[in-house]
Amino acid sequence: MTIDTVPYPHDLADGVVRLRAYRDNDAEGLADAVRESVASAGAWLAWARPDYDIATAQDWIRLCKQAWLLGDGFEMVIVDAQTDRFLGGMGINQRNREHRFANLGYWVRESEHRRGMVSRAGKLALRFAFEMVGLSRVEIVAAHDNLPSRKAAERIGGTYEGMLRNRLVINAKPTDAAMYSVVPAGD
Repeated sequence: MTIDTVPYPHDLADGVVRLRAYRDNDAEGLADAVRESVASAGAWLAWARPDYDIATAQDWIRLCKQAWLLGDGFEMVIVDAQTDRFLGGMGINQRNREHRFANLGYWVRESEHRRGMVSRAGKLALRFAFEMVGLSRVEIVAAHDNLPSRKAAERIGGTYEGMLRNRLVINAKPTDAAMYSVVPAGD
C-alpha cells in the first residue's frame, strides 16, 4: 500500500483568510463556532448541534490528522489571516486516488456569513487540491435547497452539472443534491 503524505499548507492565504491544518489547540474555537452556527449549519450538517463540546472537537481534530497522514482527506481551518480567529472549516475529502478527484466541503460560522469567507477560502483550497494533492477534478455537492452553499460553489468557480437524486441523507431523509465541479485551468 502506498501512502502519499501531503505536507501541511503554510502559504494558503490571501490577506483576509488563511487555510491551515487543524491544531490541537483549535478544539475550543471549533466548538464555539459550531455552537454559534447550529441554526444555519445544523439544517445541513448533522454534527452541528447545540451540545457540540470540546471533547467532540478534539475527536474531530484527531480524525483529521489521521486522514491527512494517510492521504485520505485534507481538512483545514478557515481563520482570519490577521488574528487567527476561527471562522469555519474547509476540506478536500472523499478522495478517489484512482480517478484523481475529491469532494470540497465547507462551512463558516454564522457571524461571518455573507462576507465572502467561503469564496476566498474555496479558491485557496482548490489551488491546494490541484497543485499539492494532484487532483484533476474537485466536486462540490450541496442539497438542492441549500442555496447559500450552491451560490458559494458558483463563486468558487464550480460548474453546475446537474441534480443528483437522493445523493445526500440529511436528518435521515434522502435528499436531492446539486453537483458542481471544478477542474484545473486549461483542462
